Amino acid sequence: MTRAQARESARDILEIIPLVMRTVAAELRAAGEMPAPAHFGLLAILCAQPRKLTDLASTQGVSLPSMSNSISAMAERGWVRRTAPEGDRRVVMIEVTATGRAALDRVSRCAEGHLSEVLAPLDLLARRRLQSGLGVLRKVFAGAPAPALRKSQRTPARRKSYLS
Repeated sequence: MTRAQARESARDILEIIPLVMRTVAAELRAAGEMPAPAHFGLLAILCAQPRKLTDLASTQGVSLPSMSNSISAMAERGWVRRTAPEGDRRVVMIEVTATGRAALDRVSRCAEGHLSEVLAPLDLLARRRLQSGLGVLRKVFAGAPAPALRKSQRTPARRKSYLS
């Protein structure tokens, strides 16, 4: 692929992902399942393993206070809890609760159901092409490390949301 083709593909991805996420977010809000779509991604990350608050902020590209606010909102719902390892009380670990896992499961089923309805009209050829393209994206991004963000990039005012 040439650089020009790669840039065109990048533009297409950056155009399509927000469209998909807006559709999913609207459906989740309408179903009353997720007041803040960003919580969906955070719960998924935390279901894989507990994380430090600082790592979550860095991974999501937001400031530590912004991440702390999100975690506080999720803790109020009983979806996550903060813990501190015995060896170092300065470290704050965030782990998902059983209630959080159940919420993620409900939200995932709701989002999957909505997307399956949207995709159902595709014919066999279009479905195969979509699956092939998704396979390529999975292969490219599954093992890709998240780049470290400069402090100026982590502030909410400079970060563009792809979940709105």
